[in-house]
Amino acid sequence: MAITDFLCDFCRGAWDGSFPMVEGHKGSLICGQCLSMAWTEVELMGQDLAPKGTTCTMCLEEHDRRAWVSPMHDEATICHRCIKQSAGRLHKDPDWDWRKP
Repeated sequence: MAITDFLCDFCRGAWDGSFPMVEGHKGSLICGQCLSMAWTEVELMGQDLAPKGTTCTMCLEEHDRRAWVSPMHDEATICHRCIKQSAGRLHKDPDWDWRKP
């Protein structure tokens, strides 16, 4: 497998190692840019863009909490809990200069 075989589930961007990426269950991935959008819309703006009962792409759980849906691929959803966990991981990772918006 090549490094470019890893795609963000939310924008389908191929990972080339030059930007941060967080892995969820069963190989699901979200890039730093999509995570920033999700954080801004759900955490800062309080939006809830997914219908209740939607399954989170990252944790594979059906959720009743707020969630973000990719504007490019409406089948890709990340729940509020996964947004917070992924942001916490990237924010603390010394290899990336990613900060919560």
